[in-house]
Amino acid sequence: MSALRSFLAVLLIACLPVPPALGGTAAVAMPDAYAAQVSREVLEDGGNAVDASIAAVFSLAVTYPEAGNIGGGGFMVVQMNGEPGFLDFRERAPLAASRDMYLDTDGEVDHRQSLVGGRAIGVPGTVRGMQEAHARYSRLPWSRLLAPAIELAANGFVVPPDLAAMKDDAVEHFGDDANFAAHFADMDAGAHFRQPQLAATLRRLAADPNDFYTGEVARQIVAQMGRSGGLISAEDLASYSAPWRKPLQADWRGHRVVSAPPPSSGGIALVQLLGMHAAAPLFNGVAHNSARYIHLLAEIEKRAFADRAEYLGDPDFAPVPLGALMAPDYLQRRAAGIELEAISDSVLPGLSDQAIGPGRATAYESPQTTHFSVLDGEGNAVALTYTQNWEFGSGVVVEGAGFLLNNQMNDFSAKPGVPNAFGVVGRDMNAIAPGKRMLSSMSPTLLLREGQTAAVLGTPGGSTIFTSVLQVLLNVLDFGMSAEQAVAATRFHHQLPAARLIRHDPGRAIDPQVSARLKAMGYRVEPNSWGALGDVQLISIDAGGGVQAAADPRGRGRAEVFVLASD
Repeated sequence: MSALRSFLAVLLIACLPVPPALGGTAAVAMPDAYAAQVSREVLEDGGNAVDASIAAVFSLAVTYPEAGNIGGGGFMVVQMNGEPGFLDFRERAPLAASRDMYLDTDGEVDHRQSLVGGRAIGVPGTVRGMQEAHARYSRLPWSRLLAPAIELAANGFVVPPDLAAMKDDAVEHFGDDANFAAHFADMDAGAHFRQPQLAATLRRLAADPNDFYTGEVARQIVAQMGRSGGLISAEDLASYSAPWRKPLQADWRGHRVVSAPPPSSGGIALVQLLGMHAAAPLFNGVAHNSARYIHLLAEIEKRAFADRAEYLGDPDFAPVPLGALMAPDYLQRRAAGIELEAISDSVLPGLSDQAIGPGRATAYESPQTTHFSVLDGEGNAVALTYTQNWEFGSGVVVEGAGFLLNNQMNDFSAKPGVPNAFGVVGRDMNAIAPGKRMLSSMSPTLLLREGQTAAVLGTPGGSTIFTSVLQVLLNVLDFGMSAEQAVAATRFHHQLPAARLIRHDPGRAIDPQVSARLKAMGYRVEPNSWGALGDVQLISIDAGGGVQAAADPRGRGRAEVFVLASD
């Protein structure tokens, strides 16, 4: 009977009253063409920015399985009806998790356990998050917003070559430690890939999203834990909540920055970078992507990385000194230590004879995250970043339900002071604890001008997220670039503990003369080991109301600007 009710609920969408369209200029910047089409159609049907975002989330769970999900979690930053907001639907550690759960008998970290299989999985938050967003802001019925994803899962989508290539690598990576291959091995380039189990799950959720946490889908998840050695229980699912938190806000050069607070470390790091950049006169007149520019950005980046490792974690478990870390006088002091020609080294656990530490690093999620940006016809905006961590998460698919589960437990510090699988040092603030949310670097961000949306942006990229967002904002505001130019420009990244390494996009190398100057200063200049530095989705609105949107050419996204006719 429940399956029949789900089917009828979707069929009855056409009978529901449709609100009037929100007239004005709207825009979407999405990581794939399916999500761009789905979100645009929702806006044209009278939905607002949150409606379009919910529909995109479920669409990407079908067509962008390497990162889009219902088995992961993330963050949403909104500007709705003139008020900013922040929704935290980050995953939590299961109640059976423990601080040393990934240590072997010798006390060393077994990284594979935190990356592959059932023990790597945190309690998913995406469905509950979208349910909360819908209850607070939506104009269209919930079932209407899931209908496109149901159709894509049932009838299939055309698999792009890059997704097929990632699938091939994932089959080898997961091996027999997960059931990924049994569900995704046939996802071949150019083929229509259908997911009937996922379609059935989405029909259940269209009828009742609580099914994910207390119904049949919840029972399927718990059963999969038994098969995969996972820790998530029925109590974990039933008790999961997606809280509304106070968004991180800071004034910067005549704008209001609105970004993600903890358990994201990205928003505060972005605010610190913007503040140090504004406080450092050495940046004045420096040419874009010159050796001096790259060096100076590296100097402020290492200071932000040192602070975040020491002070940031889940605010429900320990206080986070946000005010002190963002105080203008503190950022002024941090910026004052920058030298024009010398490289600052770093103090981090296990390193010696170095100089930059936290001012009075952490674990980061992988680059396989996804972000999108939405602007509706009334100026409401959503920046949403969500993930299941590494590509295709833990590799565990819920049998009978057809969706992948995350491997977000790797974002905790499995052993404080020891680098995680991606070479980044964590501390006690991000140690594993039952029910705790793992620290993230996701940085969905809005820029407001006199209370109106001026920019909507974000990106995947793990620990490179906030450095990419910083560079795109500076490209637009300091160097006058269009949205397309700003996201396409060569980006670079610097992080601790590698105090002398500058990374760049493999396909967008730093100018050879610039690279030579950096090497003469003592830097190593190398392509980023895991691929492109992000996949930025940007919407930019100038002071005259002109709207531009750009999807990063590094990915397979699509951006559109269009005028909505009001009814």
